[in-house]
Amino acid sequence: MQWFSMNIQRLAVFMVLLGSLGMIASMFIGVADVIGTKFFDYPVPGTLEFTESTMVLIVFGALAFTQFRRGHIRVELLYGHVGPAAQSFMEALTHIVAFIFFALIAWQGVSELQYSWEMKEATMGTVRFPLYPARFLLIAGVAILLMRLALDIIGDIGRMLRGEPPPVPPAPASPE
Repeated sequence: MQWFSMNIQRLAVFMVLLGSLGMIASMFIGVADVIGTKFFDYPVPGTLEFTESTMVLIVFGALAFTQFRRGHIRVELLYGHVGPAAQSFMEALTHIVAFIFFALIAWQGVSELQYSWEMKEATMGTVRFPLYPARFLLIAGVAILLMRLALDIIGDIGRMLRGEPPPVPPAPASPE
């Protein structure tokens, strides 16, 4: 189980790094587009389409890593007022609901990927980007998240049965 968890973590880190590269590339092409439009009256062709495609990577690439760090936003109205077993139950329930939600996204994503691949679907802008790579990255990010959620559900149920509290999420970075 530890080996599987470490490999999921490596995949999650890889997807975050890939998303970071996509964000940097989007930033540079966006700046070039603004400068080209403002000073040379010539925008960079395909900026919108490229940025749209990389947004999928940026968002879905980071989901599993954020789950691994337990960094998703939480609402803790009752959480602090119940015992450790109940906290672990709440964590398990939350992870089960998230698993179902993202499993549905993956299921529909596979259908959309198949459609996009068969139709050779592409954007309609000045530069035609194929849509299937972004759909594939969506499925890859969600699949890694689903594996991480499955591990978390197993851990949460085990902690709940033993009466242990869930792991403490890392403290947010303090602004300096």
